[in-house]
Amino acid sequence: MLEVQHLIISLAEPSTMQAHVICKALGEMGISRIEVHGNGQELIEHARHYPPDLVISAYYLPDMTGHDLVTTMRDSQDLNNMPFILVSSETKAERLEPIRQAGSLAILPKPFSYQQLDAALGNALDFINAESLGAEVDSDLATLNVLIVDDSTTSRHHIRAVLERLGFENFDEAVGGAEAILLLEDKHFNLIVIDYHMPEMDGCELARHIRNHYSQAEVPILMVTSETNSQRLAEVEAAGVSAHCDKPFETSKIRSIIKDLLQEY
Repeated sequence: MLEVQHLIISLAEPSTMQAHVICKALGEMGISRIEVHGNGQELIEHARHYPPDLVISAYYLPDMTGHDLVTTMRDSQDLNNMPFILVSSETKAERLEPIRQAGSLAILPKPFSYQQLDAALGNALDFINAESLGAEVDSDLATLNVLIVDDSTTSRHHIRAVLERLGFENFDEAVGGAEAILLLEDKHFNLIVIDYHMPEMDGCELARHIRNHYSQAEVPILMVTSETNSQRLAEVEAAGVSAHCDKPFETSKIRSIIKDLLQEY
């Protein structure tokens, strides 16, 4: 099991001062193997030859944004499951939302606190060290069918990567509710993971359809969403969603939620 002091980290940070601040904070946690890169392409090329355990990046890089960097990683066969954390003073939702969708394990502010960094690294280690929960739910997860419904390709990929680490192997994916309904008509699923915001049919509408029209209406439905509006989250529960989890989500939390769902199912 990898421990925090053994992490190998690649950091993309063009500011020498900010790189020093981040490296100092990591060093205080016992991490000494940190490769600092001034731009995104340099980090990508280095990571392909010497894969790190974790990538940390600023949002604004000389040659790309943090969003461009994580998207390039997710689209690359050799880097697509690499854990990613953003450290940025950027607060605009339209810029941070795509990074959440791409499966960033944490989004840290500048400056960040020790507690925030510790939680982010803890989530990264949970992802890296994740083991199958099959024995805990007394089930062979490799035989269960999972449907992931999300209009974001990068988000679907990250959710699938986490579930694979937990022991699931059989997946179907849909980019929206209409496509999901076609799959539901032809196949039995043991777990359905859906996004809230999708075009044409949102997650609530899809959940209601499953509860009212699917032959296995009791199937566990997990919604993974960045939605924070309390009224909309209340609608999620009313629609029949079994549980919901934030984006970015903690691997340990989603593990615990799925464990409870499968034990109840």
